[in-house]
Amino acid sequence: MGYRVAVVGATGNVGREMLQILAERNFPADDVVALASARSAGKQTSFGDKSVLKVHDLAKFDFKGIDIVLSSPGAKVSAEHSPRAAKAGAVVIDNTSYWRMDPDVPLVVPEVNAKAIAGYKGRGIIANPNCSTIQMVTALKPIHEAATIRRVVVATYQSTSGAGKEAMDELLNQTKSFFVNQTLEPKKFTKSIAFNVIPHIDVFMEDGSTKEEWKMVVETKKILDPRIKVHATCVRVPTFIGHAEAVNLELEQPLDEHEARALLAAQPGVLVVDRREPGGYVTPQEVTGQDGVFVSRVRVDPTVENGLAMWVVSDNLRKGAALNAIQIAEELIKSYI
Repeated sequence: MGYRVAVVGATGNVGREMLQILAERNFPADDVVALASARSAGKQTSFGDKSVLKVHDLAKFDFKGIDIVLSSPGAKVSAEHSPRAAKAGAVVIDNTSYWRMDPDVPLVVPEVNAKAIAGYKGRGIIANPNCSTIQMVTALKPIHEAATIRRVVVATYQSTSGAGKEAMDELLNQTKSFFVNQTLEPKKFTKSIAFNVIPHIDVFMEDGSTKEEWKMVVETKKILDPRIKVHATCVRVPTFIGHAEAVNLELEQPLDEHEARALLAAQPGVLVVDRREPGGYVTPQEVTGQDGVFVSRVRVDPTVENGLAMWVVSDNLRKGAALNAIQIAEELIKSYI
């Protein structure tokens, strides 16, 4: 007997990816419902390679009888409709930022803290972490278990898809305009994204950090260990899909690069590609459409005691969002419902 699944935000980048991955992984669903805003109601969206679904109006939808909701509509919409779905009896796996730091809502990366799923009964909601946090903590988990991470300094290189389809379109259109000697003013970003990098994602906070950087700090503490110190600089770069991170670690115990590579290679969800030669590393372009978190450039940092550095890359729409949510759903039906 299969489950009834609703995908909220089904016409967005992440929602479309959720539908694709549900089909790819043969998720045991008897019924899949696509939900979006009123302006998308009545349209069709793909479900796998062979099926299409009619999009329904989220505001008018009755969640009664739905078992699992995969939600990625934006924080304000989630604040209104995720509790409504949970009240109707569904378990909501929410990809927005709204619920992540709620103490009654588990924040889960299945390869890292799957047991936290058990806390879903408090609100009927499980939160999906920020895309950059997901890939980082997946790589940090085996290192932390072996040598205890004291401090993380991370710089991200985040693709435009993390800001939605309009952001991807802006990169494409600005790139085209450059070659015909035209200038397009930025709309989604504060500065031109084509042939540029922008050290600003989300709003600025009082201490000078951005909210994206704050998310990486507090989410890493909630998922992995509240004692870990994290400093992040989050940067938007002119790529379409795939986030990369330069991660620097300070450990409590010594761990050389060979031990680190072995630990990472044994970690579920991590693939190590680390040859010290031209091209012996992974870039965002190569991981598009891939499920794993890829780690390269593992090396000792001799400037601090027990220092280690690595390069971490993943498809932000898959493991950074849609795939992680569906992996949570798979754990949920395996062990809890």
